[in-house]
Amino acid sequence: MLVAKRLILGRLLRLTDRSRYQFDSLFISALPWPLTFLILLFSLILLKTLSVHYELALPYLATYSGIAEYILVIAAVVVFVDRLCAGAITQYSEHSEALRSSRTILKGVSRGIIWGLGLLVLLGTLGISITPIIASLGITSLAVALALQPTLENFFSGVQLVMDKPIRVGDFIELDSGEQGFVEKIGWRSTWIRMLPNNMVIMPNSALSQSKIINYYYPQKELSVPVEVGVHYDSDLDHVERVALEVAREVLRTHEWGVPEYNTFVLFHTFDNSSINFTVMLRAKEYFNRFWVKSAFMKLLHKRFAEEGITIPYPIRAINLDQEQVREAFESRNSEEKRQPPRGPESIRTDEAS
Repeated sequence: MLVAKRLILGRLLRLTDRSRYQFDSLFISALPWPLTFLILLFSLILLKTLSVHYELALPYLATYSGIAEYILVIAAVVVFVDRLCAGAITQYSEHSEALRSSRTILKGVSRGIIWGLGLLVLLGTLGISITPIIASLGITSLAVALALQPTLENFFSGVQLVMDKPIRVGDFIELDSGEQGFVEKIGWRSTWIRMLPNNMVIMPNSALSQSKIINYYYPQKELSVPVEVGVHYDSDLDHVERVALEVAREVLRTHEWGVPEYNTFVLFHTFDNSSINFTVMLRAKEYFNRFWVKSAFMKLLHKRFAEEGITIPYPIRAINLDQEQVREAFESRNSEEKRQPPRGPESIRTDEAS
């Protein structure tokens, strides 16, 4: 029977894979273990029927067969519902950002509820009163909650992260402590973040929910890339702006990570010590792409400035001798040296001898 079950289920799975519906595949995928329990139940009933028909003395079978039948039926139902719910969460999470972020938590919560209800039904079916058990569970849960307060805090913080959705699996974020990385998993107790050097930061959910987070993928992955530039004071600023815009539009149009439809612009903002500074605003498709877009823009802008005769000045520093009274001291020293008579060879030899 087990071989027949495997052959039939394999055939049904191949048929449902070609179907455009999803529920039939989930239903068939959840059947293997429940069918195994039902086959065991059928075998037990058949064995009991044969023992009665042939008047076989099997006292243990007559005593415990009823209990075993209840256990097998309830186990088949619980396992079927559990696998069906887990499969539905896994399948629908591929099409939903919220479910993808909370898949692990939802699976754990649904499995705990289903198996807990199945255990209570089994105890009630066997004639065991579940009222004292429920009352003792209330007292026990209070003690467990006090003992596992940090764990429960992390769990409910994870639920809060899933419901509020400040971060999602796959987002690139920056923590207030400075770490940057991709969100790999939001679990029961902690959130796993893969950093740029390919190592993992494991943050407790409670600490993550209370910290300041920069999500570079929300509300969208595109982001602005400001580039600071300085030109000489003798430059024609209208000409500088025109050249910078031409270079920016060309880079955004030709670079693979630029956003060609972005309306780039130039803003002059500072009269600095040796240059007039302005900002060119670019646009990249993702956070990482901004480095390559900025690099390509700077190389092309430097080349165009050289062709157009636009100077990017070196820093200039002027020494104010009058303010520090250095000039007066220097001039007084020179005048004293002029008033002194020139020294002849004899005086020089005398000085050397002494």
